[in-house]
Amino acid sequence: MKTAGIIVEYNPVHSGHAYQIAETRRVLGPDSAVVCCMSGCWVQSAAPALADKWLRARLAVLSGADLVVELPTMWAVSSAETFALGGVSLLAATGAVTHLSFGSECGDIRALQAVAECLDAEAYAAGLRRFLDEGMPFAACRQAAVTGLLGREAGALLESPNNNLGIEYLRALCRLNARLCPVTVRREGAGYHDCAAPEGSRFVSATQVRRWLSHGAWAAAEPYLVPGELELLQKADLALLPFSDAVERAFLARLRTMTPADWAELPDSAPGEGLPDRLARAGRDTRSLDEFYKLAKTKRYPHARLRRLALWAFLGLRAQDRPVTPPYLRVLAVGERGREVLHIMKETSSLPVLTKPAHVRDLSDACRRSFEVEARCTDLYGLCLPRIPPGGREWREGPAIL
Repeated sequence: MKTAGIIVEYNPVHSGHAYQIAETRRVLGPDSAVVCCMSGCWVQSAAPALADKWLRARLAVLSGADLVVELPTMWAVSSAETFALGGVSLLAATGAVTHLSFGSECGDIRALQAVAECLDAEAYAAGLRRFLDEGMPFAACRQAAVTGLLGREAGALLESPNNNLGIEYLRALCRLNARLCPVTVRREGAGYHDCAAPEGSRFVSATQVRRWLSHGAWAAAEPYLVPGELELLQKADLALLPFSDAVERAFLARLRTMTPADWAELPDSAPGEGLPDRLARAGRDTRSLDEFYKLAKTKRYPHARLRRLALWAFLGLRAQDRPVTPPYLRVLAVGERGREVLHIMKETSSLPVLTKPAHVRDLSDACRRSFEVEARCTDLYGLCLPRIPPGGREWREGPAIL
């Protein structure tokens, strides 16, 4: 059986995501299965997911997925490279996934593969260093180095977020020697963060959907939600941004107590470049999260990286807490065809497959430590909800069976 893996956030699920699943199944055949590797309760933008991971996993199955496994927070809230490495490693570890499907603005797998190979070439590393020495931001240096080697059209691919992430997926496949056949579905409709989609557009961005929901504009969002999603979201406690005053103060309490040594333990904190000292000063002096980002930001350290560092500090995570790849497969939701995939996985997976939280107690120390870190992340996510739930949900909640 052909089985496609898709790495997702689904924040929230919308018609564009359902389209990608349908297109993937059209390419691979109607009898193919779809396994989603989905971020937990925190997403890459260093924000809480609109809805908790169990509800989003249920909605993924309603939108056409067959099985949903979790991409733990330590990889979900990371750079594109680490996000991709974590997701691809989990899909490859299933032993049942045969294809990797991802959306892209260009829709051309060969063009994306050429850039992926360029980024791992020695000539690229030399070119990148030259531009970095000129003091340019990393993203600009990266694009300039690729443009110099492959031309303007190839370099321009790195300007689009889905192209960029797709390239990182391809690099992860190579790095892991994963035998998954890549497939890309061309992104249609609104851009990644576009909130000005043309009237009558079939698809809008997840950013637009979240904006509608945060303002209570359910009628505007409904045409772009999957069947049954509106009712489930209306019944749920949603983590709507911006943070409440109480949550922001909880962040600030952590930032004000962080020393340079504490910051240096976080991933991507550039201790050799003096960033931990800058972060400690910003954390001590700031009166809001926005002010913290302004105080710490430079051309070298973009806003997205600083947001991730602030969240890692709040969650109490350190670089040493994150292995190179996730140590287990956690099942969040299963559909009818997904049960067949899960049965295969139990024979083929190179990692333990967790279908009940209690199973983790029988696994290695590394698995238990990673699971306990995830449990803390979920408990802190609860502080972002209108009604704060009791802690320990990670140990009580099993997968949704549909």
